Amino acid sequence: MWAYIVAEMLKRLKNIGPGAMVAAAFIGPGTVTTATIAGASYGYTLLWAILFSIIATYLLQEMSARLGVIGKMGVGEAIRNKISNPIFKLFAFALVVGAILIGNAAYEAGNITGAVLGFENYFDASSYPVNPLVIFLGVVAFALLFSGRYKLIERSLVIMVSVMGAVFILSAIMLKPNILSIVKGCFTPELPRGALIMVVGLIGTTVVPYNLFLHASSVKQRWSGPEDLKLSRWDTLISVGLGGLITMAILITAAVAFEGQDKVVSGASDLAEQLSPLLGSWSTLFIAFGFLAAGLSSAVTAPLAAGFATSELMGWKGGLKGRNFRMTWMGVLLAGMIFSSLGIRPTEVILFAQVANGLLLPVIAAFLLWIMNDRNIMGSYVNGRLTNILGVLVILVTLGLGLKGILSAMGML
Repeated sequence: MWAYIVAEMLKRLKNIGPGAMVAAAFIGPGTVTTATIAGASYGYTLLWAILFSIIATYLLQEMSARLGVIGKMGVGEAIRNKISNPIFKLFAFALVVGAILIGNAAYEAGNITGAVLGFENYFDASSYPVNPLVIFLGVVAFALLFSGRYKLIERSLVIMVSVMGAVFILSAIMLKPNILSIVKGCFTPELPRGALIMVVGLIGTTVVPYNLFLHASSVKQRWSGPEDLKLSRWDTLISVGLGGLITMAILITAAVAFEGQDKVVSGASDLAEQLSPLLGSWSTLFIAFGFLAAGLSSAVTAPLAAGFATSELMGWKGGLKGRNFRMTWMGVLLAGMIFSSLGIRPTEVILFAQVANGLLLPVIAAFLLWIMNDRNIMGSYVNGRLTNILGVLVILVTLGLGLKGILSAMGML
């Protein structure tokens, strides 16, 4: 019996792929920093927000993956085929291309900058006109994407997620957190004064719209029929669950490390200082590799998602090696490298990205729910009643978060 269970688990772990790409995408430097500040500021009390975001992410990503496996199309392709009204189609195209293409180009700078953040103590880049580490990471991301080999990209991201898991989960375990406080934080929702923005941040960095495009398109590269649906669901459950566990571990580590202190935390790099009594001189390197894996993985998935979304909406052919596909992700990657290398913060572009993504998530989630109830596309694999109810709940929550994000971006909150 145990041999069978072990064999089944190994089989499922061996088939992890597209889901890991989703996890790699949402655990970027922004997530690391947000979770760190949340833990340092509010202890364990906001763990419930991460738990909610992981449930919501799994629900939406499972639908996205099912669309890829059963419907054999990506979300962008589904939008192009499903919407017939030219005005609605133009609006959808403008919103998605604006949020995904331009927005990901803006966020790419943060991914690359965050990836090298932990190595500042080991390498002085001030004497160079351009940070060599930024160039190196850009070249690595370029090489992976230009290869056009889905398996290579997928395996590389699985490794990066594993590194992140090892670094951050071990950090949390080694600090011996209070288990009862963790359980209470997960299942007893509290909203301390001033914590609403942090809750929005924790959920907003996990439930992201471009992952819906990335997942459905990635699944098409890996699986091709109803017989693979079970493997796809396990892949999504394990990967998204691991991603959530990593985010929780980051928050827990900060909660323990900064407990009882009044120090203002400006980023997750401050964790290295707090881990030094436990890890000694290794603490800085330990956190540095966590940042490297988080930043590099997101630096690969952001351009990849932009390529998938834009290509499917425009009806471009050629797949990962198609000329237009490559030109799209190259533009996103190059923009990120330029902004990061020159120290430019594209404030106005990021502002636009925040507004556009705030609008995009509930719109894409609603569209996905519509598609998943279309028997002409999904056949007998349409959503059940419970999935639809939960889907509507997630849409309402993301709509509220989207409006909150838009008002915050416009300086009205």
